[in-house]
Amino acid sequence: MAKKKVVVLDYGSGNVRSAVRALEAAGAEVELTADADKVQAADGLVVPGVGAYASVMDQLTKLGALRWIGRRIAGGKPVLGICVGHQVFFDEGVEHGVKTAGIGEWPGTVERLQADVIPHMGWNTVRPPENTKLFAGIENERFYFVHSYGVQKWEFDVTQPAMTPPQVTWSTHGTPFIAAVENGALSAVQFHPEKSGEAGKKLLSNWLETL
Repeated sequence: MAKKKVVVLDYGSGNVRSAVRALEAAGAEVELTADADKVQAADGLVVPGVGAYASVMDQLTKLGALRWIGRRIAGGKPVLGICVGHQVFFDEGVEHGVKTAGIGEWPGTVERLQADVIPHMGWNTVRPPENTKLFAGIENERFYFVHSYGVQKWEFDVTQPAMTPPQVTWSTHGTPFIAAVENGALSAVQFHPEKSGEAGKKLLSNWLETL
């Protein structure tokens, strides 16, 4: 069977080589690029992200990548966001009192976690929904998180009866927060699958199977 072609979006976000290697280990043919045509043509697009919400949104905007990402989602072509690349799909991020508009695929504000120890760093369990595809076979595994901010409320209104609402996976650090969302062609995870050992590899291979 031909390997699925995956592009990891190269827009200047930190160390993404580990994501490339993890996807290759999960069975994909991977290219790290910011070429618009390759982004559109790929079977799957991964949007990584480390650091501050505002700077990630700024880098994506300057590259013109918001249009590419939007076009893929509108066309039902799979996209996977990781860490801050998960957070930017919500309405907005608030860091140090400054609000930054996000991509707005889902309602919600990315804000500082209410916990005694920040950042939330290390292994943690998640609570996926029953019919999850991403977490199939790894529902009870632990994943590796490094973050200080997250979405702590889910307020998605289903306006069309025929619409399948997004599936939300939760975790807890001080307070519950959204660890992953599965929404048709668009999926995103707050943790780092590329740092999550065998569980992370299985999650990536589960995602590859949806392409």
